Amino acid sequence: MKFLHIADLHIGKRYNELSLIDDQRHILGEIYSLAVSCGADGVIIAGDIYDKSAPSAEAVELFDWFLSRLNQSGVQVFAVSGNHDSAERVGFGSSLMSASGVYFSPVYNGEVRPCVLNDEYGKLNVYLLPFIKPAAVRRFFEEREITNYTQALQAAVEAMNVNTAERNLLVAHQFVTGSRSSGSEEFAVGDIGNVDVSVFEAFDYVALGHVHGAQNIVSQRVRYSGTPLKYSLSEAGDTKSATIIELKEKGDLSVTAAPLKPMREMVEIRGTYEELTKRSYYEGTTLPRDLVHVVLTDEEEVPDALGKLRIIYPEIMSLKYDNARTRANSRVEALADVPARSPYDLFCELYSAQNNRPLTQEQSELITKLIEKAWGEER
Repeated sequence: MKFLHIADLHIGKRYNELSLIDDQRHILGEIYSLAVSCGADGVIIAGDIYDKSAPSAEAVELFDWFLSRLNQSGVQVFAVSGNHDSAERVGFGSSLMSASGVYFSPVYNGEVRPCVLNDEYGKLNVYLLPFIKPAAVRRFFEEREITNYTQALQAAVEAMNVNTAERNLLVAHQFVTGSRSSGSEEFAVGDIGNVDVSVFEAFDYVALGHVHGAQNIVSQRVRYSGTPLKYSLSEAGDTKSATIIELKEKGDLSVTAAPLKPMREMVEIRGTYEELTKRSYYEGTTLPRDLVHVVLTDEEEVPDALGKLRIIYPEIMSLKYDNARTRANSRVEALADVPARSPYDLFCELYSAQNNRPLTQEQSELITKLIEKAWGEER
């Protein structure tokens, strides 16, 4: 049996009011075409379907469009809710939709019943485990000590009573110890949210979501598919993919990463405001159409830089400064002998400590005028 494993769609995601809905529609179309062309029996979605627990109307409509196309082509869907999703919203109507081959994880209630599939190799049990926290599991297993995520997953998996003589596939959305994050995920502080990979021993394949970079954990049997789109600058050089898995007889597993082509690339541009707005810099390139992260190197902040730059680069995802002040990341200590010093001297010292450079002549003249107006004294 063949599946296409994807995760972390984050449908409806926005950056600085920049909507990615068209990029997401394009990539979901790519995924649909891949599922049909590779002959997938089902598409696995391992959580974070939406970017918010209360998704926008356009996000819901896009996901409905995706599901409908898969359903019309006879491709089954197996999806779980992630930490960005509302388990209640994702699970709504799950018992009704399962009759059409679209399976959603319900809200966790202490048990997970498998979706039982059959092919020439026998039974295949697909378990759908939504994102869970220790507190959500503890209430169903009061006799057990459940203080961390590993213990919570152990309890949830043991309650499944998995028959290891049969083929078993788990879809889950958790952070497994040893996985590499890419910077755009949301994790618990420290390692409090970690799950040890040993809790998945009973399964022939574990389709994971939550980590945005595609990777195996220990072996190809436990895998993150990663996001289908790049959601942070740290991913700009990555090639995004969907994972094609094929389970034949017990123990016969093949895993392949199929590249996905985005509608637009993600790039970083760096320089002063004047340099980045020169026609000679951007004309004749694809930059204005790319998803752009801007790094300004001006020592002074440019008023409304984001709005002004969007005239040239309409798809700006983020803007930050790289200058003496940001590189120094100075910590301002308490100033000494405050009563004996003039307001001008105190301001100069504070400014220098915060920005790692002295006032300019223009700034000095402005501050002098303001001080004279406020205190009526010369510096």
